[in-house]
Amino acid sequence: MDRIGVGVIGAGKHGQRYLRHIQADIPELRLAALSRQDIAAGSAQARELRCAFHGDWRALVGDSEVAAVVAVVPPTLHRAVAEACAEARKPLLLEKPLATTTCDAWAIVRTVHAAGVPCLMAHTLRWNAVVRAARERLPALGPLRALALNQRFEPSSLAWLDDPAISGGGIVLHTGVHSFDLLRFLTGDEVRSVQCRTARVVTQRTEDQFLAMMALAGSDALVSVSGSRATRGRSGLIDAACADAQLVGDHQQHWLHEVRGLARAPLPVGEPVPTVREALRAFVALLHSGTPPPVSLEDGARAVAIAEACLRSAAAGGVAVPVEGRPSGD
Repeated sequence: MDRIGVGVIGAGKHGQRYLRHIQADIPELRLAALSRQDIAAGSAQARELRCAFHGDWRALVGDSEVAAVVAVVPPTLHRAVAEACAEARKPLLLEKPLATTTCDAWAIVRTVHAAGVPCLMAHTLRWNAVVRAARERLPALGPLRALALNQRFEPSSLAWLDDPAISGGGIVLHTGVHSFDLLRFLTGDEVRSVQCRTARVVTQRTEDQFLAMMALAGSDALVSVSGSRATRGRSGLIDAACADAQLVGDHQQHWLHEVRGLARAPLPVGEPVPTVREALRAFVALLHSGTPPPVSLEDGARAVAIAEACLRSAAAGGVAVPVEGRPSGD
């Protein structure tokens, strides 16, 4: 089987994870080219990895050796990258968040679908072993009554994350979308409205903490989602109360328990899974056999719509605001 030549746009901190897995773990892919804003660092990486280097990412998309593109760039670039890949008819793996606004997110969906270009949205928590075990177990525990999700991290060392012109927003957009997609993945439901408050502790221009209450479209369950990038601890809580039992786990700390009364029993979750590797494997399946992507651009757009609603609510003092659905006619 011929290896697929792939180009990676964005070879910084997170992009390097994709580069490592392409080189070491995905035999169906061949790193054909990379592009990075830091020309000196990118050129050195390309020499070390024995691939072409393009200082301009558009040249990478146009490279005849590049059959598919992986984009690990700030979301302010996603619409332009998606439009270029659609025009070149090149499949695309796109890191989260899909866009900085709901308008741009749905525009990307329309453009890529109109071109018939295969695309995978890399909401990587979908491949997390604890998340998958929780999703498999939840239906057996009765109707959902309450759900709390959080992700907490150390302050980011990436200066651009606190620059709205590049990042498009703070923790709500960049980390919150993980939890918003996780909420949809675990419940199979859509978010109807949100009430959100945000705060800045370490950051100067974007929020680094948020707390949101969410109303679901098809359930009366009480749902809260929160996040922080102002702590030295790292966690990813899943706390689901169902009619017959509860699930409590942590997708960062890698454990999951079922609670009945005062009895708590650990559930098997297997070994930790490198989620970037699994996203690339899903991309290969999409390229080789047309297997539908386990995370679609529509999933990415709905997570961005929740994030945007959270920011609108926070700007209005925490009042309830609706989450925009898919535009009519799409």
